[in-house]
Amino acid sequence: MKPLEFKQLEETLYYEQLDNGLDVYILPKHGFHKTFATFTTNYGSVDNEFIPLGRTEPIKVPDGIAHFLEHKMFESEEGDVFHTFGKQGASANAFTSFTRTAYLFSSTTNVNKNVETLLDFVQHPYFTDKTVEKEKGIIGQEITMYDDNPDWRAYFGTIESMYEKHPVKIDIAGTIPSISKITKEDLYTCYETFYHPSNMLLFIVGAVDPDEMMTLVRENQRHKTFPESKGIERRVDPEAGKADQPERVITMPVQTPKLFVGFKEGNPSRQSEDLLKYELSLNVLLDLMFGPSSEAYEALYDAGYIDDSFAFDFTAEKGFGFSIIGGDSNYPDELQEKIEQTIESFKQEGLSEPEANRALKKKIGSFLRALNSPEFIANEFTRYRFNDMNLFDVLPMLESLSAKDLESVLHEHFVPEAKTVVVVKDDKEQ
Repeated sequence: MKPLEFKQLEETLYYEQLDNGLDVYILPKHGFHKTFATFTTNYGSVDNEFIPLGRTEPIKVPDGIAHFLEHKMFESEEGDVFHTFGKQGASANAFTSFTRTAYLFSSTTNVNKNVETLLDFVQHPYFTDKTVEKEKGIIGQEITMYDDNPDWRAYFGTIESMYEKHPVKIDIAGTIPSISKITKEDLYTCYETFYHPSNMLLFIVGAVDPDEMMTLVRENQRHKTFPESKGIERRVDPEAGKADQPERVITMPVQTPKLFVGFKEGNPSRQSEDLLKYELSLNVLLDLMFGPSSEAYEALYDAGYIDDSFAFDFTAEKGFGFSIIGGDSNYPDELQEKIEQTIESFKQEGLSEPEANRALKKKIGSFLRALNSPEFIANEFTRYRFNDMNLFDVLPMLESLSAKDLESVLHEHFVPEAKTVVVVKDDKEQ
């Protein structure tokens, strides 16, 4: 077990890669009562075309299968594993994103037993034809519920408008027709390929002894066997940098129209330190331009163009990236114009070092506060690690950024051909 010291943050992270390829990270937090653990596979909704383990030819699986698999993993021959965690005093959950599927628990008691339960249920798939068919109805209801959600439709509508072919444009849960094609055999194929220990990461943070915990994990894994894996070959069609659709209108029942302006990332191949620098620069820049303390936000709010739903976000993973700005507005045309004017104004006038430093200090304070949350640490560490970054490098990277770095990102990311504008308005207006 290797200790990794981060003196600036006064943290020591313990790491070991087991013989089966599983990466294990343990972060002891003195003074914490709760322990939080995540067991995550580097597999999400975008991984719908790949060469399965032990085969030579690529296959394409139904959309939404990663999310479907996450649902099915909680069932075993003995019943629902949620009940097991509950009896052991733990709260358990799971989620599927574009690129990850994570299983997690938090508890203040029976931590060792809960870690074993987490490892054992994720590494013991149990699917039958009958339970797979039953799950299609449950997930179908979930898909219908999201289809009726204007915020979700606006968010995914913006991503759909940006991308022509990349699977990030497909809803994480898939569609009712796509999940109707999923079979027990499909689930086992995806499980055996993507849930191999060499494609997974276990992160434990909280009131734990690292030596004792690593011994427990080693012993648990020592009794299990897995086939040899030589890595996973995923297939994604190449995608142009420009947005697929510059404008789009979605009609559905809504009380207040919604306006979202999206920018598709033109260079989504960044990883490691390059991605960390770019991502942090863009997030600081967005806060500087549209954060609650910015001139633009105050002007938009005072004019009645936005309300508390106004938000912005930048997402970046290997192979895709985008920023989205917007929210509810009774004046979508005026809001679009003001968003575009703000970006253009920053491009023309540039950034001063004092205003960049204020924004960077604000971001540093926000990051340090987030480190008090074991949930934040565990979830973010895994996302960073799968993109060859380290969560604990965020602080020194933020301290190294300058106004020049933010300006560079401003001119690279916010280009006209990458922009898409999506309006959601009430269908009765037609």
